[in-house]
Amino acid sequence: MQQIQIIPAIDIIDGKCVRLSQGDYNQKKIYRENPLEMAKSFEAAGFQKLHLVDLDGAKARQVVNLKVLEKIASQTRLQIEFGGGIKTDADLQKVFECGAAQAIIGTVAVKQPALFFSWLDRYGSEKIILGADVKGERLAINGWLETTKVSIYDFLENHRSRGLKYVICTDVSKDGMLGGTALGLYERLIRKFPDLHIIASGGVSSPQDIENLARIHCPSVVVGKAIYEGRLNLGTLLR
Repeated sequence: MQQIQIIPAIDIIDGKCVRLSQGDYNQKKIYRENPLEMAKSFEAAGFQKLHLVDLDGAKARQVVNLKVLEKIASQTRLQIEFGGGIKTDADLQKVFECGAAQAIIGTVAVKQPALFFSWLDRYGSEKIILGADVKGERLAINGWLETTKVSIYDFLENHRSRGLKYVICTDVSKDGMLGGTALGLYERLIRKFPDLHIIASGGVSSPQDIENLARIHCPSVVVGKAIYEGRLNLGTLLR
């Protein structure tokens, strides 16, 4: 079984660590008042990367929680992949200035492909992660509030030819539900796009879920609610 990189997640609303269920802002649970403390606990446990999502930004369609990003980036050594509300050149520039190692771009890649490709060309494939979130294998955008008619497979086929390397894919129906991952979806994506680095996200509830992803050669997985709910121990995860 291959090694899989585990990336702990922090989702931000009103500057606090929260988790949603299936992307529903009305199903919000606050876990920590201070995201920096949470990030430091991940760093202390031995993690190297952090998945940081600005849920306020995703809803507002512009980046909101830059101060949280800046604090975590300046006070930890975690490599941060940051997403939520990045819609303009200025947004993206600020995200990198505030210390993000990588930026997750979702809605822009669907609605303004020329802008997305210009960012990919300017910043390089190591800095840009395509956020391809799905409901029933169709893309969901704008903080999952809108489902498109675009197939995930057609979408990735179009983008891989332009030098894309990283894709984070969340099955919205699985996210925050602690009911297991969309294993079949990831298996199909990995088989169809062996040249892409697929980051699985949503539904991890046990070490078995992570082992299953490793078995299908998934390179990375984001883990959120299972940590906050005590289903997964940080030390066990790293082992």
